[in-house]
Amino acid sequence: MSTDAVTWTKGVGGSTADAELSRLSNMLEHCQPITIDEHKVRLQGLCARMRAADLDAVWLNSGSNLTYYTGTNWHPSERLVGAMVTADGEMTYVGPAFEEGTIRDFMGVEAKLLTWEEHENPYLLAATTISADARVGLDPSCPYFTVSGLSETIGGKTGNAGDVVLYGRARKSSEEIALMQATKTATIEVHKAAARILRAGISTREVTEFIHAAHKKIGAPGGSTFCIVLFGPDTAFPHGVSTPKDLEIGDMVLIDTGCARFGYQSDITRSYVFGEPTAHHREVWEAEKACQAAAFAAARVGRPCCDADRAARAEAETRGFGPGYTLPGIPHRTGHGIGLDIHEGPYLVGREQTALDIGMCFSNEPMICVPGAFGIRLEDHFYMTADGPKWFTEPSLSIDDPFGP
Repeated sequence: MSTDAVTWTKGVGGSTADAELSRLSNMLEHCQPITIDEHKVRLQGLCARMRAADLDAVWLNSGSNLTYYTGTNWHPSERLVGAMVTADGEMTYVGPAFEEGTIRDFMGVEAKLLTWEEHENPYLLAATTISADARVGLDPSCPYFTVSGLSETIGGKTGNAGDVVLYGRARKSSEEIALMQATKTATIEVHKAAARILRAGISTREVTEFIHAAHKKIGAPGGSTFCIVLFGPDTAFPHGVSTPKDLEIGDMVLIDTGCARFGYQSDITRSYVFGEPTAHHREVWEAEKACQAAAFAAARVGRPCCDADRAARAEAETRGFGPGYTLPGIPHRTGHGIGLDIHEGPYLVGREQTALDIGMCFSNEPMICVPGAFGIRLEDHFYMTADGPKWFTEPSLSIDDPFGP
């Protein structure tokens, strides 16, 4: 196809990686980490829910739940690291003796630390922090070997503490929302820059590497937390293909990426055409935008999360897609919670009866896939307020002008 005959999508192509990186600046330097005082308030809320649930203690395993409540960052592994929190507010960390100095260095809320040597049973040590008949709730993120290890050594009853642990995480504070607002606003600028570097023949790897560098330039220390770049028929596969194709004029482009600051995530997808959209592109793109809008309109405090998913699918059916998960149509849930994890509960999915509440944050991405042709995912996020949902980032404007003014 001659490029002279193409009416180019606004904001797509025409620049270079060097030029775009030079335009970007640090957008996250104003961000502040969650304070120790806020972590202490979170722990108080956890203890109150423990008492209401008739639990004597909760084990917080290393990972995002430990970070959320204590500010202690520790990547989970086969070695037991975590904290036992009792209903009366006492907390004890447990970890390997050889890591003691490092654990103390990463420790947020300060508390006693018990350590175990490599030949010792760490679960027995954790059990010494509670009474013999304690009723203990286990962090739902615990791997099976941790669940079995603790259950076998704790004398009392153990069970899933998901309800008491995740309740707080699902309802974000204004400080958490501010951090996510910053990362999402920054990722939109990275999206705009990535669109401008596109050219015929560019590989997904080159675009991915640019996006990683761009996220670093806007102030995300780790660059991209993830990145999906797909062109043409590959866009019909929500999470990609083993050997992605290079870009050609007329291809649908799907880019899904995000970054993090102080642990809080962005996750935004844009879909647009490199070149001039066809009538089929327009039909599906408009349907996708309508489904996203329907899910947003259905999100109301007090209503179950599943309402948003049902609204998106109902809109898709009116436009000839589906029903349900049938393709062409929407192959996956409408959205997921987001915070310290890119995907966290509750979810905007058909079975989710959790009532929407103030402070809950969700992706809104009821992707439409047309097998053998292309897929379109428009993903923005919203948070719940007393007056209804509020966008973190405004949805894509149109297929001809995906990024707007």
